[in-house]
Amino acid sequence: MQMQIPVGGRVPTWFSRRRLLEEKLCYLHKCTNLNHVNQILAQILKANLHRDLFVAPKLIAAFSLCRHLTAAVNVFNQLPHPNVHLYNCIIRAHANNHSHPSLPFNAFLQMQKSGLFPDNFTYPSLLKACIDSSSLPLVRMIHAHVEKFGLYGDIFVPNSLIDSYSRCGSSGLDAAMSLFLAMEERDVVTWNSMIGGLGRCGELECACKLFDEMPERDMVSRNTMLDGYTKAGEREKAFELFERMPERNVVSWSTMVCGYSKAGDMDMARVLFDRCPGQNVVLWTTIIAGYAEKGNAREATELYGKMEEAGLRPDDGFLFSILAACAESGMLELGRRIHTSVKKWRFRCSSKVLNAFIDMYAKCGCLDAASEVFTGMMAKRDVVSWNSMIQGFAMHGHGKKALELFSRMVDEGFEPDRCTFIGLLCACTHAGLVDEGRKCFYSMEKVYGIVPEIEHYGCMVDLLGRGGHLEEAFTLLRSMPMKPNAIILGTLLNACRMHNDVDLARAVCEQLFKLEPSDAGNYSLLSNIYAQAGDWMNVANVRLQMKNTGRQKPSGASFIEVEEEMHEFTVFDQSHPKSNDIYRMIDRLVEDLQQVGFVPMTHQ
Repeated sequence: MQMQIPVGGRVPTWFSRRRLLEEKLCYLHKCTNLNHVNQILAQILKANLHRDLFVAPKLIAAFSLCRHLTAAVNVFNQLPHPNVHLYNCIIRAHANNHSHPSLPFNAFLQMQKSGLFPDNFTYPSLLKACIDSSSLPLVRMIHAHVEKFGLYGDIFVPNSLIDSYSRCGSSGLDAAMSLFLAMEERDVVTWNSMIGGLGRCGELECACKLFDEMPERDMVSRNTMLDGYTKAGEREKAFELFERMPERNVVSWSTMVCGYSKAGDMDMARVLFDRCPGQNVVLWTTIIAGYAEKGNAREATELYGKMEEAGLRPDDGFLFSILAACAESGMLELGRRIHTSVKKWRFRCSSKVLNAFIDMYAKCGCLDAASEVFTGMMAKRDVVSWNSMIQGFAMHGHGKKALELFSRMVDEGFEPDRCTFIGLLCACTHAGLVDEGRKCFYSMEKVYGIVPEIEHYGCMVDLLGRGGHLEEAFTLLRSMPMKPNAIILGTLLNACRMHNDVDLARAVCEQLFKLEPSDAGNYSLLSNIYAQAGDWMNVANVRLQMKNTGRQKPSGASFIEVEEEMHEFTVFDQSHPKSNDIYRMIDRLVEDLQQVGFVPMTHQ
């Protein structure tokens, strides 16, 4: 909601300026328009009210809603003696804006150093910053504090603890259930939090049992179960519950549409979408992203047009979701159309959305368009922007441009992260820049303090292997501080095929077959290596081993977008409606190649 607050206009003589300001302050904490908040701040400063204990919390809340955390912190820092309420406000601001997890806890520690005791509003705000399994120790610490100060009396506190424990994954689920069972008084939120946690952790049977035992259910209860069913692939049960619901909101419809979309049943997803009485941007996002992810460009584009006709404009969530789907499916035209709409409306895109445009254009092969977006976001660039552009150059073989961009990134004061070096190493790999790749890899920890992870070792093994430095690649693989996975071993095995190194391939396969004994692709690759070396006896042996696994190597698939429609092809595919014309063209190309002396490799 964007609360409009009157900020201009001439003040009537019978109205005091103080009275007008007080009216504006009543709604300040709900305002999401940063310009309005800044205008009211100017009036507050003029009236010398910025340290008022009634005004300051509203200012902090308003800046938090506007995602302007720096301003919220500045307001707080100007208060000489903040009370518990003000500390709660700044803790909540940090938690709601998903800033660094340490920031709300730093404020909490500062509050304790000031001699103030937390209350029943402090801990739920802190718990909002605990969002995954890494936060479990913090949740346990907060739980200990709650017990120490006897804050169970406010049911909001144990409810928040149950929710946070369950968000820590299966490791926190037992603690959540223990707390749930120990509670003498439970409300509908308590039950919903526990059911939601069980559903998130895949404990659907337990979630169903609790749902059936609930003394009172609300819309959230039913939507929580719908979400659990759809994520578990139980679409029939989800639909049965959906049909029985006494009332449904847009979350109910979106959950069902999303469930069928993820399952690939776009026909049913579309039926539900068309039946929904109040289609909002979230529902449009779900259905359009579903079509885009499945490569159905025509339907996705048509629906986007209908969404515009309905007068709905995309928000950041819509843009990010659809652009990600376009990037993965190579749906360039829809991405371009959305970009045109954004320019026409002069939509102020966040850094996250602009980065999504860069990623989409890069993955669709339009580096010029990606560079144009990157160049135009001077003030909004973050490390993800640089990484997206570096990875774009990398995937298209522009290694030197990626390295030059990295130099600019460092010169402009941006700290590279683990993703930066994955992009750089991939760029060096695709461009064959072995020496440059070595420098990047060994500078990670020495210069930038970034410890190489398994992905970086994988990139480096690929770089050395493709460059013919197989022994160095194998030595690096054996020196890794972690065990190599099947991806790295497969990468080195492919390099052995490229450079006809049969002995090293055999050594790599000994480890690879232990990790993936039933993967037919590895056997096929080793068979090809023996075939290149003319060792037909071992070709037969490997083929026999592959047959004994009972599996076949799955055929690869290719996608291409033509006239807003995605076409998928596999080897010997005859399912395409124009397959006869395609094969005639392939035969003609083969004849043309043979005329210029091309001889194809016959082994598989």
